Amino acid sequence: MVIASILSQLLEDIQGMILSLASFMVTFFPQLAEGFLVTVQIFVLTLLFSMPLGMIIAFGRMSKIRLIRTLSKVYISVMRGTPLMLQILVVYFGPYYAFGIKMGSGYRFPAVIIAFVINYAAYFAEIYRSGIESMPVGQYEAAQILGYSKSQTFFKIILPQVFKRVLPPVTNETITLVKDTSMAFTISVAEMFTIAKQIGAAQTSIMPLMAAGVFYYIFNLIVAFVMESLEKKFSYYR
Repeated sequence: MVIASILSQLLEDIQGMILSLASFMVTFFPQLAEGFLVTVQIFVLTLLFSMPLGMIIAFGRMSKIRLIRTLSKVYISVMRGTPLMLQILVVYFGPYYAFGIKMGSGYRFPAVIIAFVINYAAYFAEIYRSGIESMPVGQYEAAQILGYSKSQTFFKIILPQVFKRVLPPVTNETITLVKDTSMAFTISVAEMFTIAKQIGAAQTSIMPLMAAGVFYYIFNLIVAFVMESLEKKFSYYR
């Protein structure tokens, strides 16, 4: 009887929490949706610029020129070895402390994008590099025998296979990016997490953060579904 009573009370509490969360999301949906759009902008712009930049850095990492290879290696090490939050602060406050240039509040969003791009480019660079270096040397030799130039070999033979191989780790980084967008609160960019914190402080409730968690989860489900569909499309040996 005691266990049944406890379970019944627990179910009632859970049901009340769900109803309270649903009510809150309906009430404050416009504010959260506005923050969600900023979150999506950070996500899209980061991928748009960091993925090609990562490829350039990957080429630098594999360069035969020692200076370029070393600089690329140091860059990747610093970007992966320091917190993203710190990098956002450095990009935003760096111009003032380094050059005495005062940047207005309008620089906050560009600073977030710059920080995210240079951070994720380092991760993508290592993913690309591992994918390219995993290709058998025999494929390059066969392409040379068939009369392919180096650029033709890379873009027509190597790159399509590399894309297929790096898709799973790229998917992991993409999903991580969805959650990392909340780091924009560091310099008060009004993305979804920042707005949820503000509403939570005003309402003295944890529900805004839980509602934001629901938005993040749904966003991640969509991203995971899209990336999984791409993986299935390129799994042409199955």
